[in-house]
Amino acid sequence: MVRLAGALLARAMLVILLGLGAALPARAQDVGLPIGTVPDAVELEDLDGNAVNLGAITRGRPAIIQFWATWCPICSQLQPSFQAVRRQHGDAVDIIYVAVGVNQNPRTIRRHLESHPLAGRVLYDARGRATRAFRAPTTSYVVALDATGRVVYTGVGGEQDIASAAARAVGR
Repeated sequence: MVRLAGALLARAMLVILLGLGAALPARAQDVGLPIGTVPDAVELEDLDGNAVNLGAITRGRPAIIQFWATWCPICSQLQPSFQAVRRQHGDAVDIIYVAVGVNQNPRTIRRHLESHPLAGRVLYDARGRATRAFRAPTTSYVVALDATGRVVYTGVGGEQDIASAAARAVGR
């Protein structure tokens, strides 16, 4: 009887601990693609409608990719961090914005960029291919890849440390 009570108490404690763990907020690297994976190569479009293979342009050098939209306030909040990465690393790190195909199109994106320039290249995900391949849960999702194309950082939200993500991507 005492053993049974002890076993039931142990199970109850395990259930409580698992429940508490589920209630904790996710860390930056608990979203989207797992660290160490290589995302599937997907074809996107540039803002002129030309096909661009995202896998081909992210292999061979570090890259930071943000799933972005003109209407995303968190994306705008992160822009000073991306500009700082551009100043610090120059062309040693590719900065790529994947414009999601929700409530925007290449024409509206180009118009937005005239008054709100970004620190890198903008590609358009008209069919959601990159969004699915990178498991992007929302806009402001950032993925940093090292020179081999492996994920070294993922995160969402306005409190991301983009400088640290870039440092991981370049191996510092």
